[in-house]
Amino acid sequence: MSALSLCLVIAAAVCHASWNFCIKRINGGPELIWLFSALSVLIYGPVAVWVLLDTHTALTLLAWAFVIGSAALHLAYLVLLQTGYRKGDLSLVYPVARATGPILSSAFAVLLLGEHITPQMGGGAAIIIFGVFMLTGGIKAGATRTGTSLGFGLGSGLLIGSYTAWDAYTVAALAVPPVLLEITSNIGRTALLAPIANQRKDLVRQHWQTHKLAVITIAVLNPLAYILVLYAMRIAPVTYVAPIRELSVLLTVLAGSLILGEGHLRWRLTWAAVIFGGITLLASA
Repeated sequence: MSALSLCLVIAAAVCHASWNFCIKRINGGPELIWLFSALSVLIYGPVAVWVLLDTHTALTLLAWAFVIGSAALHLAYLVLLQTGYRKGDLSLVYPVARATGPILSSAFAVLLLGEHITPQMGGGAAIIIFGVFMLTGGIKAGATRTGTSLGFGLGSGLLIGSYTAWDAYTVAALAVPPVLLEITSNIGRTALLAPIANQRKDLVRQHWQTHKLAVITIAVLNPLAYILVLYAMRIAPVTYVAPIRELSVLLTVLAGSLILGEGHLRWRLTWAAVIFGGITLLASA
């Protein structure tokens, strides 16, 4: 894996962990997602237009179809994950989704994009995925609604794998600018959540008045994190990028222990070391 692509993925992980930390501090709901998504459209919309004009990019009908398809996949993931959080157990839905996502991303990349996996790559990816699964809680014996939770977790992981491979083809093979691909998803998310935001307009106003700086931070870093990943997938195989991207989960969980006082620091540091070992093995392949 090249140093540039590795740096892009690490920078994306830092951005991802940072905006997730801000969301935890605000503790909002769908109305918060609408607020920062709408703000992201205002911030990155002109950038997307400038990129299209500056690069003289003329997208084909097929490219636009893939852009719209990407937005649909991301929206489906958001809806399914939020439904899973309501009807299942967060402690099961989240780790299963984060563990199966990179597995399926890599599988789709091999089957559909013609990428190859060496034993060292497979070993490094497996260590990262298992470490993330354990770091986020794994399957707990006392959990309720296990079947429902596993179903939503696997479904969410399937969508993660699908949109990762889909987006990799879109930006690499069809030459769609990553910023355009990401802003389209934000537009779709804003439209989908608009009715909820309208019902909760008082909460939207409260989030903005009380946490303005944090909301702006999320609006900037949320798209930037994925834009950096998309640029990385332009120059590196998905089989490298997808597992190493899970570094963001590690940083988010550690921030919860160190800054938000969520506890379990020793457990989390142990699995953090395992994940770093997997990243080192994969990056050196």
